Amino acid sequence: QVQVVESGGDLVQAGASLRLSCAASGRTFGSYNMAWFRQAPGKEREFVGGISWSGGSTVYADSVKGRFTISRGYAKNTVYLQMNSLKPEDTAVYYCAVDLGVGRPTTHEGEYDYWGRGTQVTVSS
Repeated sequence: QVQVVESGGDLVQAGASLRLSCAASGRTFGSYNMAWFRQAPGKEREFVGGISWSGGSTVYADSVKGRFTISRGYAKNTVYLQMNSLKPEDTAVYYCAVDLGVGRPTTHEGEYDYWGRGTQVTVSS
């Protein structure tokens, strides 16, 4: 079993920056991709960004390109989401996910095997 834990969510003003962290622990099977999703109130969960095991391949949603950066920690089991120029529409619960596959990260949430419980990000105008 793999445990996924997110942290770093907060209440910030529009234009501010925030960094989310995620750590996967437990019985991890070799290499795996990781990603961030988010779910705003009344909306479906959506893909934010994903990163390959090596960190060499990243994928972003159009809505966050140029503002958010996903990176992998030295320990490989950690992933970060640096969020700059935050907007009120970024308000959501942010979830970290693990995909036991490798290669280019997928944007499809059904492909992810393990999920964290989420961390709340609120951006005030």
